[in-house]
Amino acid sequence: MKRLAFKMTLNKGQKEAYKKRHDELWPELKQLLKDNGVSEYSIFLDEETSTLFAFQKVNGEGGSQDLADNPIVKKWWDFMADIMKVNPDNSPVSTPLEEIFFLE
Repeated sequence: MKRLAFKMTLNKGQKEAYKKRHDELWPELKQLLKDNGVSEYSIFLDEETSTLFAFQKVNGEGGSQDLADNPIVKKWWDFMADIMKVNPDNSPVSTPLEEIFFLE
């Protein structure tokens, strides 16, 4: 099992909308993530900078960031595009983070 972390940017004033949308995560998206080995997926917000910090455990080679061609993921990106910083295809602008410490 590997651990992945990345950061994204939430638009100012969109904390409640972001939280609500994730509280109501589509069952088909949740299943897609699980079917692709993603577990223990957490997202944290630094309200000062509007930075979202995401962490997930992945069983296998990929992670949620590797599902770009899936129609469910594309539909989610379109749904989220109005409240976060996105690329031209509506995928979140995402920066992978390097793990430099792990306490087991």
